[in-house]
Amino acid sequence: MPVWAPIPPLRAPILIAAFDGWNDAGEAASVALRHLSTVWGAELVGSVEAEDYCDFQVNRPRVQIVDGRREIVWPETRILVARGTSFDRDVLFVEGIEPSIRWIHYVAEVLGIAVACEVTTILTLGAHLAEVPHTRALPVTVTSEDAQLREQFDVEASQYVGPTGIVGVLSARAADVGIAALSAWVSVPHYAGGPPSPKAALALVTTIEDLFDVEIPRLDLAEQARAWELTVDEMGESEPEMAEYVTSLEEAADAAELPEASGDALAREFERYLRGRQEG
Repeated sequence: MPVWAPIPPLRAPILIAAFDGWNDAGEAASVALRHLSTVWGAELVGSVEAEDYCDFQVNRPRVQIVDGRREIVWPETRILVARGTSFDRDVLFVEGIEPSIRWIHYVAEVLGIAVACEVTTILTLGAHLAEVPHTRALPVTVTSEDAQLREQFDVEASQYVGPTGIVGVLSARAADVGIAALSAWVSVPHYAGGPPSPKAALALVTTIEDLFDVEIPRLDLAEQARAWELTVDEMGESEPEMAEYVTSLEEAADAAELPEASGDALAREFERYLRGRQEG
């Protein structure tokens, strides 16, 4: 069962969730969530213990030294609350490892927390490997099964068919308790999909800015993204076949992006450029 600290009433809260594992190529979703929880000063208020949901031979506990003493740190799902966000809503964060067993019970616990906190919207974050070039903006797909949210955020229903993870189950089950859900997935270059993937995490953060019309400080995430891109560039310089492959992906991406060069899209990019100069 969750371990709780008292939570005062929240302002029209949204819940943002990300999970390590199958849903999280390059750990992009987890990094994005941790970035948001840091810049918004989220505080730990509870956890869902892993004993009933994890296979500890798959996700092993870790030994660490704290104040000269050895301690075992067990996998868990952490619940955090941010009250000092960039907009007029509070945020409940759920972060953890994708459970190994009893997914239905696990999701029921998480949704029970959402209901208790009167969450109005759930946003799940995910990342998957794809044939996209690291040199271009990494695409983020936002979907919802809720007709009202699709109209509000101008997104589509998901057309994906195939295996799903805990993110998909959480999004689907949210409707059962009367909470509408959005899901945002970023594409991570499959040839550079090892963690961390800060550029993909930054793409998710930028998408959240656009969805909720907020400004989110970048801290060092933008610099990490640039350093990651340079590192992958260097890999390509030493491997001609990889460089040729990236060029073909760039050409495909550029062709696909041509219809998107609308006035609104260009205006958003210019606003981000000006904010970046002010932060610098």
